[in-house]
Amino acid sequence: MEKSQAFLQCTNCKKILFSVEFEQNLRVCSHCGHHHRLNARTRIAWTFDEGSFQELDTDLRSQDPLAFPEYEAKRISAEAKTGDYDSIISGTARIEDRPVSIAVADFAFMGGSMGAVAGEKITRTLERAADHQMPAIIFCASGGARMQEGLLSLMQMAKTTAAAARCAEAGVPYIAVFTDPTMAGVLASYASIADVIIAEPKALVGFAGARVAKQAGVSKVPDDFQTAEFVFKHGMLDRIVHRKEMQSTLSTLIGTLGGHLVHMTQLEEVAAHE
Repeated sequence: MEKSQAFLQCTNCKKILFSVEFEQNLRVCSHCGHHHRLNARTRIAWTFDEGSFQELDTDLRSQDPLAFPEYEAKRISAEAKTGDYDSIISGTARIEDRPVSIAVADFAFMGGSMGAVAGEKITRTLERAADHQMPAIIFCASGGARMQEGLLSLMQMAKTTAAAARCAEAGVPYIAVFTDPTMAGVLASYASIADVIIAEPKALVGFAGARVAKQAGVSKVPDDFQTAEFVFKHGMLDRIVHRKEMQSTLSTLIGTLGGHLVHMTQLEEVAAHE
């Protein structure tokens, strides 16, 4: 997306947009409806009650267990670019005054890849929800596991899946939101086993990307293959939700699924235990 002082170009339809109107429309193109990617902190600000977010797990830092070439340099570059230390921001917040345990992915940080830190933050988000009897909401945006961390990255798939099972055992609702893109190891673990799965329109959703699929000989696919609309049609999603309706939809879901939980916890108490 090319920005100027007052105008920018939609990355999908290439039409020129007024920057102010684009922001007011939550970075959705007014011409084609394309939902442009958001960084994690912007999504938090636009989804949850103002001033309610309390960030937790801020002491976690990625390591370089394999001494993988250029990994440290890429991680430092991503930190400078996003202002955060990994691809997941986690903590607690309120949505229409209902307390929730949340994790939000940022694709701008190394493609939202899931390494040991991202997996630990997802796990803590789900366990926090189970322990303190509050709904869990996770916004997914990832190209998959972080190859630079090898098996430690792949282990996060099993680890986060087990944490999601704890929510189920505790009777706590877990909602996953697929944003563009939700792929590979993230899709194949905690993202796909939520109680309710919703997605933004046209979000890329799949396991292997188009380039990998082509290398495997898969060439004839539907035009909408690996989009939110395609996987919704085939029963993988519960609903596709426009960004403007996301807050109200999430509020309705947690009010319906977790209404008996919301008076059983105080966010201040949660923060005190961390």
